Amino acid sequence: MSLESCRRKIITCRVCDRLVAWREESARTKRAAYSDDEYWGRPVPGWGDPDARLLIVGLAPAAHGANRTGRMFTGDRSGDWLYRAMHRAGFANRPESRGRDDGLELQDAFVTAVVRCAPPGNKPSTTERDNCLPFLIEEINCLSRLRVILALGSFAWDGVHRALAQLGHAPTSRIRFAHGAASHIGSYTVIASYHPSQQNTFTGRLTETMFDSVFRLAQTAIAQSM
Repeated sequence: MSLESCRRKIITCRVCDRLVAWREESARTKRAAYSDDEYWGRPVPGWGDPDARLLIVGLAPAAHGANRTGRMFTGDRSGDWLYRAMHRAGFANRPESRGRDDGLELQDAFVTAVVRCAPPGNKPSTTERDNCLPFLIEEINCLSRLRVILALGSFAWDGVHRALAQLGHAPTSRIRFAHGAASHIGSYTVIASYHPSQQNTFTGRLTETMFDSVFRLAQTAIAQSM
């Protein structure tokens, strides 16, 4: 399985009826600010450097973010936070992400999510999570140099641990989700961060200083894995 063949499998998936209906309805009705945009309206694959040592995992595409643009964390405020932090840490060549053809390139990093279709209320069901999990497993398998996984939010933290367990890796100890927590699983280090959602960034639960700190942890873990 290559990243390209995995990508093709992802974008043609129609397994979850509820998610298919929601992503397509969001693409038809659109948000007023994007009324002239052509929405992607399909499952969203991961993207980035195929030689990445850092994998960043979110929850799912936003209905008017990645479901519109077709690229993870692109076109919404969560993405603004993520790519600014990645740029500061040297993982991205520019600090913003507007569309698939905006010139953004990732360096030593790959960005994906546990669930690939925009879910109603941003809340996938456990069945929908499990239906999507094989895609995350395949992406992990394809990233041969991968050493560190940054999980954005408790849903991603749980999803990453489930994916690694299915790959035959068990954590050395059971670590609860907390910002900055780290779990060592096989040859991987999994680091937890609060998700850069508006709910967290507007309230100050996640600050840019806090977000930068988990990227420094990721850089240190990458350096130690060499």
